Formats: sequence, C-alpha cells, structure tokens
Amino acid sequence: MEAYAASVDRKPQAVLRDAIGAGWKEWESWKAGKSSPTMARVDRLRDYMAENLPCEDAA
Repeated sequence: MEAYAASVDRKPQAVLRDAIGAGWKEWESWKAGKSSPTMARVDRLRDYMAENLPCEDAA
C-alpha cells in the first residue's frame, strides 16, 4: 500500500479514501494493528490499484 501510494505521489490515506471511502485515520489504525480490513475492502482496494496504475516516466 505504501509503495503504491508513493508511486502515484499520494498519501496512503488519500488512496484508501478514493478506493474504498475509508476514513482519514483508517490507514493509521491498520498500520498500528488496532484494526484490519475485511477481505471485501482489500479486494476493492486491489481493484482500484489495478485500474489506476502509476504512470511510467517517458524517457
């Protein structure tokens, strides 16, 4: 998640908000182990990332 967010120049929280409508503190909670996503949310997140691939630099 962090690698994907960095590759699209966004914060993980912003990606989660766009992908699954997550609250702003949800990523912090997941990362701290205070909560975890359901598989349905993970699937939606994976779908979002697959549909919104980072742009490759044209060299």
